Amino acid sequence: MEERNSDVVVKVWEINKERLACMQQKISEEPRLMSKTAGRSSCCIFRVPRRLVEISGRSYQPHIISIGPYHRGEPHLRMIEEHKWRYLGSLIARTQAHGFGLEDYLKALHPLETKARECYSEIIQLDTHDFLEMMVLDGCFIVDFFRKIGKIHPFEPDDPLVSMSWVFSFFLRDLLLLENQLPFFVLERLFDITKMPGEESGPSLASLALGFFNNTLLRPEVILQKHSDLKGKHLLDLLRLSFIPEEHEVGIHDHPPTHLIQCVSKLRKAGIKLMPGKSDSFLTVKFRNGVIEMPPVTIDDFLTCFFQNCVAFELCHKDCTKHITTYATLLDCLISTAKDVEYLCDRNIFENYFGTNSEVARFINNLGKDVTFDADNCYLSKLFNDVNEYYRNGWHVQLAGMKYTYFDTPWSFISAFAAFLLLLLTIAQTFYTVYPYFRPP
Repeated sequence: MEERNSDVVVKVWEINKERLACMQQKISEEPRLMSKTAGRSSCCIFRVPRRLVEISGRSYQPHIISIGPYHRGEPHLRMIEEHKWRYLGSLIARTQAHGFGLEDYLKALHPLETKARECYSEIIQLDTHDFLEMMVLDGCFIVDFFRKIGKIHPFEPDDPLVSMSWVFSFFLRDLLLLENQLPFFVLERLFDITKMPGEESGPSLASLALGFFNNTLLRPEVILQKHSDLKGKHLLDLLRLSFIPEEHEVGIHDHPPTHLIQCVSKLRKAGIKLMPGKSDSFLTVKFRNGVIEMPPVTIDDFLTCFFQNCVAFELCHKDCTKHITTYATLLDCLISTAKDVEYLCDRNIFENYFGTNSEVARFINNLGKDVTFDADNCYLSKLFNDVNEYYRNGWHVQLAGMKYTYFDTPWSFISAFAAFLLLLLTIAQTFYTVYPYFRPP
């Protein structure tokens, strides 16, 4: 047997130097779309999660005004951008007479730059000059607009931002959007440094902001006065906090695992009623003696936008309470069909200016989609447990089911009464037929 020695060529793989350098560069780069500070409690202005945008994207996008960096420079927002400069010029004209001009505005915000940047979940690709310009321009517009709405200073004659009603209605919603915010401490700084003599004892920024949104909410003035010293992360959070009652405490409760409740139709069959409650906030929902008390709430374009952006904020923020998300989950439980919406409207719990009952049901069912929710540690966990315990109770459930089936409407009552009367006549006929056989005359 012949053996041959053959040379074996071993090819050694070599690392591509350019690829290695590229990987090293990516390792050293900071995350941009979600910064390292996004998990801190100081971070409070987020991009809305993509899944929520897919469900109802237009509810998170500004229509006419850009505030902050996320939508800065978008073409369809240029119209109001021009008016921001007009408002800034008007504000400077007032403060300049007291020795405080544009340069002083920029200097006042410069120490807050790093803190303000950390409020955004994305790395803001603006240098210091552009970032401060944006803060001054957007912040001064909001502050001056609120002062004029609060009648501290007059509007210019025929100012289109208020004389054209469609513009103002979009302002109400655009200034609520999660992606369209400035940190509240930036607004407060600009508000303080632009006060004119005699304004020190005037309304606070929180009062002016809540008064602005009250053009559509129409809450009593006494409620707004309770929140004059309220501090929020931004305007959306400020309005959200104004609805959270002080007595609402959220913590870990010692009770069995909490289960969500049934829809309105099933609760009614079990004898559970829904009645309008009396409270300053729609969040104050109570259950006692088989009755769920819910304060009336107006379902319209503004409130639906508010709900959606609050749910997105509560989903993203690390330390934020989940009050609006919990309330949205309650509504999602109660409403399964348009008939459930109709019942809540009939009971004066809902005032529907949003659309058809089916559209309201669809909105509410979409509101809680893909949103994390801890039923055990929410502010309504006790209510959920109490309602479920009552729902499982035997005797009144059977009685209420019979009442719901046979006596809920006049026609069902008439049918049940006719059947009962027919039964009595049948019994009487049988008796008089059989009786002579046992007792002959």
